[in-house]
Amino acid sequence: MVRLMPKDEKFQELFVDYAQTTLDAARKLEDLVVTYDRLDERVAEIRALEHHGDDTQTEVEVRLDRSFITPFDREDIHELVSRMDDVLDRIQEVAETFVIYDVKEPTDDARRMAGILAAQAGQLNEAMGKLDGLKGMESNLKAVHDLENEADGLSRAAVARLFRGGHEAIDVIKWRDIYTAMENMIDAAEDAGEVLERIVAKNA
Repeated sequence: MVRLMPKDEKFQELFVDYAQTTLDAARKLEDLVVTYDRLDERVAEIRALEHHGDDTQTEVEVRLDRSFITPFDREDIHELVSRMDDVLDRIQEVAETFVIYDVKEPTDDARRMAGILAAQAGQLNEAMGKLDGLKGMESNLKAVHDLENEADGLSRAAVARLFRGGHEAIDVIKWRDIYTAMENMIDAAEDAGEVLERIVAKNA
């Protein structure tokens, strides 16, 4: 069997580590909005995962500089970790916004959007584990897209409810910002999935 990865498989280990870190952060955000206690502690845990992701991204870039042979195009590797970094950054942003805005209780829409992101991260994690063979990822990546479409509709409906529900103006502003940040987070996960699709299309 012809191997599609170079003999040094450290890249694959780093990709898998990055995807697992993203999944861990997404699940912690979901826990945060569902349980909604110990906010400072929970945000600190998410921040630590984001920092770990930064370290992994740096290690990927270092190995790119040192490696003559890479598993696929260097620019695709760079873009993949950059898009995964965007997901982690936006997870941290959303978690911190709940604290900064002094949100007393998450909405059901926010909980559902956090659940969508966690589901996307689970699909990306499975897909990344298949990256060394570049096969069997189609259903995972389709699920990432489908979840993003679901989130689009949910976000629009959530914002519409804000303006129809007789809320205080400051609460409308806060929640519109939070929903936008959560939608950006989910969009970032879809962007990461699209990079994986391009890698498969170019190398399979």
